[in-house]
Amino acid sequence: MKIRIYKLLAIIFSVLIADQSLKFWIKTNLSLGEEIVVIKNFFILHFVENNGMAFGFEFAGEYGKLFLSIFRIIAVIAIGWYLFRLARQKEISFGFLASIALIFTGAIGNIIDSAFYGMIFNHSYGQVAEFLPEGGGYETFLHGQVVDMFYFPIIQTTLPEWLPFWGGNHFIFFRPVFNIADSSITIGIFSILLFYRKQFNTFKKKGEPSEDEAKVLDTAAEETEKVPNEA
Repeated sequence: MKIRIYKLLAIIFSVLIADQSLKFWIKTNLSLGEEIVVIKNFFILHFVENNGMAFGFEFAGEYGKLFLSIFRIIAVIAIGWYLFRLARQKEISFGFLASIALIFTGAIGNIIDSAFYGMIFNHSYGQVAEFLPEGGGYETFLHGQVVDMFYFPIIQTTLPEWLPFWGGNHFIFFRPVFNIADSSITIGIFSILLFYRKQFNTFKKKGEPSEDEAKVLDTAAEETEKVPNEA
């Protein structure tokens, strides 16, 4: 059992270090909206920030942001408890555990931005942010912005004029901008849906209560509601 836990910890720390290292580099080397073309018309590092809420909407202003941040912290604690509880059960496949670990790590990665980036960086509008600036950060605890950077405009074209409603408009696919933490959550969710749905049948056959599993997955689904920014 200890080996499984060590492997899960390795996944968690590896993804978390990669996520935070890239965000730190982006924040201290690019100003907001600046980009680096890695592969022309395919892979671009495009620096944007968002408040981490679904569809980019504000929710009840400052207090809504605080409420959402606290809710996510509670959600992460629940997912972490669930993960290491299952890790002690031999019949649970490691792939299922790894998928939950990815969701858990991605959630932590974005929470770190929201919780601390406003305190340790100044703003990035028209300038490259400083780490631990003399005048203090751009926001208070739990009110920071999430850093996104991956942009894949795979297809860029102008839609034909004869097309109703959208004819003549510029079309980009794939438009969203996201980060490593977002990718981790998405991979974890889809891995469970595609490969490990039968795992919950195992819980039911063994008489395990399924409510915990449903609650935690619902909580994880909340994290996927963070729709990536558009460039």
